[in-house]
Amino acid sequence: MPEEIKIDARSILKKVNDYTWDIPQDYKAGMRVPGRIFVSAPLLASLEHDTIEQTANVATLPGIQKYAMAMPDAHTGYGFPIGGVAAFDRETGIISPGGVGYDINCGVRIIRTNLTADEVRPGMKELIERLFHEIPSGVGSKSKLRASDRELTDAFLHGAKWAVESGYGTDGDLKHCEENGYMDAADPSKVSEKARKRGKPQFGTLGSGNHFLEVQYVDRVYDDKVAEVFGLSKGQVTVMIHCGSRGAGHQICTDHLGILEKATRKYGIALPDRQLACAPAESPEGQAYFGAMASAANYAWANRQVITHWVRETFTNFFGRDTDELGMELVYDVAHNVAKLEEHTINGKKRMVYVHRKGATRSFPPGHPDVPEAYRKVGQPVLIPGSMGTPSFVLHGRQEAMELTFGSACHGAGRVASRAAAKREFRGETIQKELADAGISVRATHPSVIAEEAPAVYKASEDVVDVVHQLDIARKVVRVMPLGVAKG
Repeated sequence: MPEEIKIDARSILKKVNDYTWDIPQDYKAGMRVPGRIFVSAPLLASLEHDTIEQTANVATLPGIQKYAMAMPDAHTGYGFPIGGVAAFDRETGIISPGGVGYDINCGVRIIRTNLTADEVRPGMKELIERLFHEIPSGVGSKSKLRASDRELTDAFLHGAKWAVESGYGTDGDLKHCEENGYMDAADPSKVSEKARKRGKPQFGTLGSGNHFLEVQYVDRVYDDKVAEVFGLSKGQVTVMIHCGSRGAGHQICTDHLGILEKATRKYGIALPDRQLACAPAESPEGQAYFGAMASAANYAWANRQVITHWVRETFTNFFGRDTDELGMELVYDVAHNVAKLEEHTINGKKRMVYVHRKGATRSFPPGHPDVPEAYRKVGQPVLIPGSMGTPSFVLHGRQEAMELTFGSACHGAGRVASRAAAKREFRGETIQKELADAGISVRATHPSVIAEEAPAVYKASEDVVDVVHQLDIARKVVRVMPLGVAKG
């Protein structure tokens, strides 16, 4: 038989402007809305066929509003593309684990300090060694914290609030977290015993893959006014923490995918891809997933809060100064993989929708009530990490995001090669040496982890961030460069 020729899906995209491309609603049978991809011409060249297909598939789901969207860092994922955003009407729409992902509330936070790059650089290698030692990382890593069953339930319910009340941080940390560090929709009764067993020993662990703890410095300021509000200045050292809900979140996703596959059939929902398993958002199955997902999101906020406490302790011991003297305050913490019930204006009317952000972050504008009071005049901090050895960015949310993307922006650089392909092409020891030569200390559990996360397997973070900046979805405030990285 002759080999099947696959049409390049990019050829069907309709250009709206230099940073916006649409998938026509008639591209695929069953599409209820068009697809919309926010990408520049250079990034379009590397956009995968399957990413476009997945975006079109999402557009077939019941109750979807306006568009199925993909951010500029989008690449192929499970069901939804990573970098996917979609909003579903509360009453007529669905909720889908594929629109959140396995690592529920994989997210990132940034901590400012009073230290300068010149102060920190000479001892960077030793500092990273200490951080690597104090914060357990890697597949299956276990925490120094031994949580009881009651503490686990409290963390599922109260997230970072539980961690702070247990002595891992301050009330100021909670004020600078998305949702103040917890979702009140959490329902631990919908979390399986297997998920509890996987999550119980992993509080305060970094995990593996693209998760990291990075010591950075501000090397460029784009907006002096907003940077001052965020407490950021040129030359200043910051710490970025990127991790999620570990085994608990993964198991919660796995458990509820099975439940929702049955619900898909029960409610007669036709799907172009079984990975889009879903249920009506307000159905018993949909609400069970939402309650379990919120529990995992809270676990992730608690996890990042415990890690923050240990980072502060490590800095205090290393530099011989207390936390206040070091100025180690949380700037902000955002979720990257989550579904939220939010109010948005659609066709001139306010509606409650379940916004799925998978590999995407909120970008709420000035004046929005969900932006911390300290930042409300300038908008929410939007945190976009780069890949190991490349720049990360702090931006601020803009009103245009509410009009274009349900208040969303990209979440990172976005992979262009699989981990398996990266390990075939790169040697971890070589990448580590190249980074050391560039002044970046890297510590990981195994050289293969460094190979998997080599900078070349990601899109250029500058290119990705430029798209949301040009569209005024989120505008650049500062750029931070790595000094040292600890990975699992």
